[in-house]
Amino acid sequence: MGERLRALPRLLGAAVTGRYPALSRGRIGLILLALAYLVSPLDVVPEALIPLLGFADDGVIALWLGGAFLAETERFLAWEREQPAVVNAPPG
Repeated sequence: MGERLRALPRLLGAAVTGRYPALSRGRIGLILLALAYLVSPLDVVPEALIPLLGFADDGVIALWLGGAFLAETERFLAWEREQPAVVNAPPG
């Protein structure tokens, strides 16, 4: 899990700059919306009105977000391993 967390900044940087086209800006947007929904005090189904259903909608978003994190980081780490190594030649 630590390797995946450390890969996250590289993944986002490579996706935003276009070096890693497998993660589209639309997918990044969906992930950011899911994060915002989870931390926002506003919900589609508020916990105060219908407690069980209120927590269920947050749970569905959290499960999707966790799955997206695992899938995207796994795909990115595999892509990184396939990239040719860049070796800097000593100044000559």
